[in-house]
Amino acid sequence: MTRLTGSALRVTIFIGENDIWHHKPVYSEIVHRAHAAGLAGASVFRGVEGFGGSSLIHTSRLLSLSEDLPVAIVIVDTEDRVRAFLPQLDELVGEGLVILDECEVIRYVGRDPGSGNTGKKGKR
Repeated sequence: MTRLTGSALRVTIFIGENDIWHHKPVYSEIVHRAHAAGLAGASVFRGVEGFGGSSLIHTSRLLSLSEDLPVAIVIVDTEDRVRAFLPQLDELVGEGLVILDECEVIRYVGRDPGSGNTGKKGKR
């Protein structure tokens, strides 16, 4: 069972959903590499509106023609593990923003691979 508590680093990567790495979305490549690196977890969040270095506003509103909505990938793990992963982000993120925040993990309990246990408490 994976456990992580106490002092940690959160890396957040802001890119466009249409950013591609070798015919694959960059956000997907980041998640798969984070998994392969054994990081505690990674989540992708799709924005409904935003702008970045291009100063163009991208939005999901009905009348907009924008398809390149903002995406944020969030990864939290120990400082050593996150910092060891940063060179991979240098390789993958051509345009975008990568930020690091110190954070405190209050509760994180992962499940054992293959156990089928979702970690939820319930009736037995």
